[in-house]
Amino acid sequence: MALYKSGAYLTQSDDAAFDKEYSPGTAPPHSGIYRCMGCHREVVAEEQRALPPQNHHQHTPSQGTVRWKMIVYADHSPK
Repeated sequence: MALYKSGAYLTQSDDAAFDKEYSPGTAPPHSGIYRCMGCHREVVAEEQRALPPQNHHQHTPSQGTVRWKMIVYADHSPK
């Protein structure tokens, strides 16, 4: 689970961008922290650069396939 020290740097959002899951090797449209929905491993990804490939880490059968979901969006346009 992603951790943070100060909530002053984070804003909660219900944007639909947080609902989409991405396959391994897919280039996400947003930079941020992505979480594998099967095993909960987290990675940092840059927009338009491929997420880790399928062989990045192994899953048990109960964890299903590797699928990445954005949990923290890195805003390049600070408010």
